[in-house]
Amino acid sequence: MSILKSYNTKKTVHIISTLALCSTALFSAHSYASTDTLRVCAAANELPYSNKSEQGFENGIAKVLAKKMNRELEFVWSDKAAIYLVTEMLNKNKCDVVIGLDSDDSRIATSTPYYKSGYVFVYPEKSALNIKGWASPDLLTLNKFAIVPGSPSEAMLREIGKYEGTFNYLMSLINFKSRRNQYVRYQPDRMISEVASGKADIAHVWAPEVARYVKSSREPLTMVVSSATAKTSDGEGIVQHFEQSIGVRRDDKNLLKEINIALQQSDSEIKSILQEEGIPLL
Repeated sequence: MSILKSYNTKKTVHIISTLALCSTALFSAHSYASTDTLRVCAAANELPYSNKSEQGFENGIAKVLAKKMNRELEFVWSDKAAIYLVTEMLNKNKCDVVIGLDSDDSRIATSTPYYKSGYVFVYPEKSALNIKGWASPDLLTLNKFAIVPGSPSEAMLREIGKYEGTFNYLMSLINFKSRRNQYVRYQPDRMISEVASGKADIAHVWAPEVARYVKSSREPLTMVVSSATAKTSDGEGIVQHFEQSIGVRRDDKNLLKEINIALQQSDSEIKSILQEEGIPLL
């Protein structure tokens, strides 16, 4: 699912984190999942993760999981952004499973991690850039960075003194829509096309969100995985690698156990989906 990584801690924090905690408390009544159908909470229009045509890589993972669990698969679609799947779908018992959550998401019970990936730098292969990490001198020569505000990328742009200079460009990526009190998604395909066309100098984004578009770009692009933790002047560092898990309600212990067994049994099939997507696995 589309997620926003917090640069303050390791855990994933949704933009509406405060509301999420309230919602979890409000909908904590016991409700157990079906034993013959795998009801997967899914965003109706949030590629590369999921869409109603089932073209997302997380749709593919759900299919593998359901087959291994010998269950019928039912996608329960939401027209809202994927960041709302836990609070608006799972915790309201409209579905039973969310694919692709941080393994330490405290709002729900999470499976054994089924993959780990990280943030990546993306830039044209033909460029003279030599980017190995945030300490690379070439970054200081650039002006337009395609990133998602609120992510580790923003924290590091601020660290190297480049965020303010790219702010107006970032607003252009969402057509200058106001982000006040609402979630506005930075479309991953647009960010990569901006790099490919030269409108952006470089992108720094969560790899699973853009790998598909890097792979399919007509303009060859270089993708460099960031270090696990980027060094910062305060010594705390910014985490850039995250493990991903399947999420269920805390009370669905039997379902979680079944999912963990299925994940182990289908590990090679899931890894194949991720590799075909072009996602760097760590």
